[in-house]
Amino acid sequence: MHIIIDRLVELAEKIRTQMEIDSYRIFHGRGRRFPDLEFVTVDYYQPAILVTLFFEPPANWLDQLVANIKPLFSYESTVLVVQHRYLPNAPSEILWGELPDALYARRGNLLFNLHLAQQQNSGFFLDIEPARQWLELHAKDKRVLNLFAYTCAFSVVAVAAEAEKVVNVDMSSAALNLGRANHQLNNLAKNKSEFVAENILKSWSRVKKPGPYDLVVIDPPSYQKGSFIAEKDYAKVVRRLPELMPTGGLVLACLNAPELSESFLKQQFEEQCPQAVFIERIKPHADFPDIDPEQQLKLLVYQLPSTSE
Repeated sequence: MHIIIDRLVELAEKIRTQMEIDSYRIFHGRGRRFPDLEFVTVDYYQPAILVTLFFEPPANWLDQLVANIKPLFSYESTVLVVQHRYLPNAPSEILWGELPDALYARRGNLLFNLHLAQQQNSGFFLDIEPARQWLELHAKDKRVLNLFAYTCAFSVVAVAAEAEKVVNVDMSSAALNLGRANHQLNNLAKNKSEFVAENILKSWSRVKKPGPYDLVVIDPPSYQKGSFIAEKDYAKVVRRLPELMPTGGLVLACLNAPELSESFLKQQFEEQCPQAVFIERIKPHADFPDIDPEQQLKLLVYQLPSTSE
């Protein structure tokens, strides 16, 4: 527990000295680098500290944590939220403070709407920041396809980085509505983004229509019963890449499934799109250390040649 308290001491100092703090992971126990703390992560979305418990902690552990960190923070400027991910529907409770009506993840000058304490996922994933940084460097003047867009954080970053256009595809209309709200929140031009509510695996003609694309982002759920199971469905996406980008381009393939290795993802390209050239695996975020790199988030970059070459 001491390492968590030490890092919260560092956060308290930041709050005292900085007006605006980018959202970040304070502590990542899930990577098994810290013995006996594998069950907990701690994130900061100003002004909320989010403690997520992935299985029930030892008796009195949470009470001890709260007792140690209470003196560090002001109730007026900080909210402590605990999510019990190990319980059905992953309920959350607010242990002190009050959540503001509007709460955002902050990334430099960009903001992203959050729905903390309302459902399992906050609406913004901190671990995939290296992929957002990569996209920021490569999106300028590109026509981007954002598959499994969720709340469209990739799109916000790409449009802000002067992409020609971003087409966001997700089967959830509610998620895409949040995506639209994220674009509006950042005052991004409406004609630079498009939102397509479709089941990707069943609507390739609808996905293909706004193309061709210069850059494709694939960021699916690892397991979503009835819609996408990475182990069997990732290949179906990869094999479509040549028709989505006939003039060639870059592919950012993401996979957040600890049970599936980097070799699994590479195999999908070797078998389904052999003309794609592997460029690099983007280095995982330093805030998310893991004893096994194969269990970390996989972010692979490929180059597709033009089909006329």
